[in-house]
Amino acid sequence: MSGKISIEVVYALPDEQTLFKQSVPQGATAAEAIKLCGILDKYPEIDLNTNKLGIFGKLVKADTVLRDKDRIEIYRPLIADPKEVRRKRAEEGKAMKKSGGEI
Repeated sequence: MSGKISIEVVYALPDEQTLFKQSVPQGATAAEAIKLCGILDKYPEIDLNTNKLGIFGKLVKADTVLRDKDRIEIYRPLIADPKEVRRKRAEEGKAMKKSGGEI
């Protein structure tokens, strides 16, 4: 065994998705892999202290030890609270029903 594992690091913006494939030493953490792959050079706005991380859609901590073929996802902060957006949409729907919109 070579002591290396293959991983992917992904980051998405509204109009662009980036995937880095990388070999890292066995025992590497998510944070170490992100630093090694070079994504921080391309996207300096990524802050490992504030951006949440996941592996295949499941939240993990930066010190999580990786396994072969893991895909690390770097999440951006939400612009709007999904619960608040749904609440506003529901209120707008009720207001339209009350006004008896024309058909």
